[in-house]
Amino acid sequence: MSGNILEPGAKAPAFELKDLGGRVVSLADVTNGKPALIAFMKVSCPVCQMTFPFLERMASSQDLNIIGVSQDHLGATQSFNSKFGVTFRTLLDEESAGYPVSNAFGISHVPTVFLVEPDGEISMVMEGFAKSMMTEIGDRAGVSPFRPGDFVPEWKSG
Repeated sequence: MSGNILEPGAKAPAFELKDLGGRVVSLADVTNGKPALIAFMKVSCPVCQMTFPFLERMASSQDLNIIGVSQDHLGATQSFNSKFGVTFRTLLDEESAGYPVSNAFGISHVPTVFLVEPDGEISMVMEGFAKSMMTEIGDRAGVSPFRPGDFVPEWKSG
């Protein structure tokens, strides 16, 4: 993967990937009228396993679309989603295709999360897990990712 990560202020690259049901989904589809949080992951990533249930809590937001982008194949991604309670739309950016979307966004590790505005501009990037950024995303979504009693580290590298 490229490692030249897109920064806030950059335009998100247009893409088309299949979701777990085989439907083709584009960037325009996920940013249709509202911001989209695009979260890249691998099923074997422990920080992804910690992060995605917090993202799931925000998936009920009417103000933000949350989209997962898995770098694994369909079966492994379905198992991950089942195990960690992920119900938001997940797209497949597979190794067999050369990870085209991961490379277009310039990610070098997972999880990496991009907040993309309806006009396609990236307004926030979170590499790994940062409690302060997750709180900020929750404020934007109008749904807190954290509950009393949750163990939430300040930061975890991806």
